[in-house]
Amino acid sequence: MGKPHSDEKRGEQTAWHAAREEFFVSGSAAAVVALRSELVERTVLGAFEEYLAPALPQGLALAAVGGFGRRELYPHSDVDLLIIVDRPLAGPAREALSAFLRELWDKGLRVSHSVRTPRECLELREDNTELTISLLDGRFLAGDSSVYGRVEERLPQVLRPHRRRLTELLCRLARSRHAKFQGTIFHLEPNVKEAPGGLRDLHLLDWLDRLREDPLIRSTWLEGLGGAREFLALVRCFLHLRSGRDDNVLSFDAQEELAQTGFGRGRPAEEWMRHYYVHARAVYGSVVRAMELTEGRSSSLLAEFFAWRSRLSTADFTVSRESVLLKSPQRIEHEPEIVLRLFRFVARHGLKLAWEIERRIRDALGAVERHYSERGPHWPALLEVLALPHAGRALSAMNATGVLGAMFPEWRRIECLVVRDFYHRYTVDEHTLRAIEALDDLIASADASRAWLAGLASEIERADLLRFALLFHDIGKGEGGGGHIERSLKIVDAVMERIQLPLLERRLVGWLIARHLDLSVAMTSRDLEDPATARFLADRLETVERLKYLTLFTYADISAVNPWAMTPRRLELLRRSYLVAYRELTRELATERIEVGGSDDPERAEFLEGLPVRYLRVHSEEEIARHLELARRCRERGAAVELERRDGVHLVTIVARDRPFLFASIAGALAGLGMNIVKAEAYTNRRGLAVDTFVCEDPARTLELNPSEAGRLCLTLERVILGKVRVRDLLASRPKRVRPSRGSRIEPRVAFDGGASESATLIEIVAEDRPGLLYDLARTISEAGCNIEVVLIDTKAHKAIDVFYVTFEGGKLGVAQQERLRRALTEAARSDA
Repeated sequence: MGKPHSDEKRGEQTAWHAAREEFFVSGSAAAVVALRSELVERTVLGAFEEYLAPALPQGLALAAVGGFGRRELYPHSDVDLLIIVDRPLAGPAREALSAFLRELWDKGLRVSHSVRTPRECLELREDNTELTISLLDGRFLAGDSSVYGRVEERLPQVLRPHRRRLTELLCRLARSRHAKFQGTIFHLEPNVKEAPGGLRDLHLLDWLDRLREDPLIRSTWLEGLGGAREFLALVRCFLHLRSGRDDNVLSFDAQEELAQTGFGRGRPAEEWMRHYYVHARAVYGSVVRAMELTEGRSSSLLAEFFAWRSRLSTADFTVSRESVLLKSPQRIEHEPEIVLRLFRFVARHGLKLAWEIERRIRDALGAVERHYSERGPHWPALLEVLALPHAGRALSAMNATGVLGAMFPEWRRIECLVVRDFYHRYTVDEHTLRAIEALDDLIASADASRAWLAGLASEIERADLLRFALLFHDIGKGEGGGGHIERSLKIVDAVMERIQLPLLERRLVGWLIARHLDLSVAMTSRDLEDPATARFLADRLETVERLKYLTLFTYADISAVNPWAMTPRRLELLRRSYLVAYRELTRELATERIEVGGSDDPERAEFLEGLPVRYLRVHSEEEIARHLELARRCRERGAAVELERRDGVHLVTIVARDRPFLFASIAGALAGLGMNIVKAEAYTNRRGLAVDTFVCEDPARTLELNPSEAGRLCLTLERVILGKVRVRDLLASRPKRVRPSRGSRIEPRVAFDGGASESATLIEIVAEDRPGLLYDLARTISEAGCNIEVVLIDTKAHKAIDVFYVTFEGGKLGVAQQERLRRALTEAARSDA
């Protein structure tokens, strides 16, 4: 009796060996999966006949469920069995079941089993979902067919009235599973079974298909996924055979080995992984669509919400159930510009695109690429998208539909790109998009631990340029090798030239990309208490404004590395790095002065001598030349004023002999003339020549509607500087203050720092902005007998941040003076007088 069994065993081993060898040549998993399912079934039936059939010839049915039920057993998959009994097992029957299972384990099978009565099989409970779903894949193996038949016959009738509830439960479980993988397919080492776009999602599509309310209406979400199913089966089969266990993680080592197989054709692993992401994206996209189409009807409250959202519709777009539709989809082919308007709508409202619109966009990518490949002023529309609160969501949708690659062919170099890094978790493109989403989340967050960062985000002027820099900061990685920053700069320069981004904006973008690792390096590899670190950071960061941009950039970049990268410790290190650099940069305002020495241009050297080093960092050569011309005019007339309109605001530059109350007089005059000061800087060179610049808004549009008023404004400022017009007379007719809402009020805060400069005291004032605030603060300082050496003013929305370096009789302020001035400045900041 032993020989036939031995021959059968050798035959199975031979067949398995042959199937395994064939797989590593052809890459077809179907034969391996089918053979394993057949061999396991043979083993299970043999054990059943030996142990269970004699003990329970009636009243027990053995069924295959899960992957075994689908005949989809991978080399080391679990074997799922359902034992259906008329009545609970007891005595000899329980012993027979134990012997049956023990035999299967001894044969090397990992068995997962459950014992249920027909009634229990047909009960629909939330804690019984797995059993119900497993029955969708169930098939009879052995035993009493009438017991299994009762379940098989009644299951459709039981499911029919509960299809919607079961579907909603399936979708909820799937979304929970997706969330464990951060809702993305773009992991560097993906789980090919459980991750989004994996085999479990294909099973979900099968189940949703079978649970459709009208089985006569054919679903479309399974169309075109045959190739993805075969590909994922190949990968899982390879992983099982490679490791000799139920291994479903496509590790870096596994990627290398798989790429070198016969079916991998010896391609680079990074290239091979792009095929994985293409298939996973197709599966995940179908799953998302299927869940949206099959999830249950909304509650009345949710229906009201959807109805409210639908009011967001415009002449071009309409909103239906949180999805944006284009009223005339055919316009995409003929009007490529409408695509960016569509994503601007998404970025403003945080919505998603309807499936049909995504398909239309993909079909029209050729027209989009032709339009944006031509050099032209494309940047205004793009920056409008990047300035909105949900820019990250819009960019992700642009990437998913192929629009980012069509607009910027350079982007395709990093699409689905795997760069081997045991610190990073995502592909390069996914890391980039997650960095922008981290910035969006920060701006919208109320998290107290990140409040200081949210404050910085409210103070920067160009969040759109920050997001633009993030979008291209790793683009150079697409060319391989080291030194990706230099390659990224070269690529982004070409992009900015093609879209005709203005020169000033280009400088900030290029600087952010060039310096984007500086803060993170300082955080982790330098002693933040060492003065040399402060000097290093100040030298690299150059200005307080750039420090703010780079701090936010660093936060977003680290947060996008993996879900746990921005730990509380790293967040604290980033905060300390910011404070160290901020203190050094503000100290430099008064202490780091320009020393020209020998020069071929004595007039220029005389003008620059003694100005803060910051002056050279924030002004171009063209601007310095204009200031030098103003200095010549100042010598002739006592003061010189220049007014220039730039990017929707007005830049007022003044060169005059320094004197007490000079800065306060200019600030008061501008307020009295109806201008709203949003930024200001004031410096004095070694010869007592003041160079003051004010960036102003014109809320009444006086200068725009009456061009002749520009000359009157300059003349009035000159007369104020020369003492021919009293500031108080101008302020008497200044516009009344419009206060922000009560919840947005800002309590004035005045801080002194005597260690920021060798000879001056730094005063930082944070207050609620209003017309005349800067005048009131500067006048208060001057009335205290203090001299204003350097001023740096910034305003964002209704928040003013003012930094003054002041001296008293050539030295620092004493403690008593500081306290008196604190009280006076706090009162001045609160007062509307």
